[in-house]
This record gives sequence, C-alpha cells and structure tokens, in this order.
Amino acid sequence: MENLFIILTVALIAESVWETLKMTWQKGKLCLDRVGALVVSLVICIDIKLDMLTLLGINTTIPFIGIILTAILISRGSNFLHDLLERIGQVKNK
Repeated sequence: MENLFIILTVALIAESVWETLKMTWQKGKLCLDRVGALVVSLVICIDIKLDMLTLLGINTTIPFIGIILTAILISRGSNFLHDLLERIGQVKNK
C-alpha cells in the first residue's frame, strides 16, 4: 500500500508542478508575477532546505530535487498547497 501512496503522491506533485510551470508563459509572453513568485519560493526553500518529498517519507536520489519541486508548488500560494496536501492526505488514508 505504501508503494501505491508514493506513486499517487508523485503523480499529483508532477501534474501540479507542470501546471504551475505552464503559467509562467501566457499568451505568448513571460508572466513576471509568476516568475517572481518562483524565484522567491526557490530562494526560501533552498535557504531553509524545505523538501516536501522528504517530509512525506519519499526518498530521492537527485540532491535538491525535492526542494526545487517544493518551491515550485509553494509559489502557487497557500490555498493551492493546502488543497494539494489535502488530496495527498486522502490518498494516504485510502
């Protein structure tokens, strides 16, 4: 069951990261607000070594990948992250 949790969690994170990154390029131009939020989130997550994958018990082999993915997700804001973590919690409880 733990393996299923990891697969579903990584799938949720991958989709969320991709959707977030797509928002940096809108209507043929760079969205500076979205890029700014990404940069601020990256600086904070790298500085405090915040890694959501590690917190969820998911090990990675590429150093900093969890920190970078966490920063991308955090750049979307607290409501988005709350909803994502709620979905992950639902997957874990099944």
